[in-house]
Amino acid sequence: MTRHRMMLYGPLFAALLLPGCVVSPAYGPDYVVAPALPVTVELGVEPYYVHDGFFYYYHERDHRWSYSRDRAGPWKDLPRDRYPREIRYKDRDSHGDRDRERDRDHRD
Repeated sequence: MTRHRMMLYGPLFAALLLPGCVVSPAYGPDYVVAPALPVTVELGVEPYYVHDGFFYYYHERDHRWSYSRDRAGPWKDLPRDRYPREIRYKDRDSHGDRDRERDRDHRD
């Protein structure tokens, strides 16, 4: 009975854990697993964010994210479903409307 439960719950447990990660091929035979960004990301003067051992870089001009294990790269594009819903800025300006323009779900 224990083996039967393990066979039943093992794949279910794995299926619940997989949506929280992105698997992307790295240089060579290894794979890099990058966790999704939190719902809200707060950026300072530089557009870098560090989360779970990865560096994330926000490209403001084309509103996309890249990630790497090292700040010097190599950088990979982060899939859009892993983007934060909201980007906040600290120590930049006092415009309260600025965050609205950077939201993933914002439409004009």
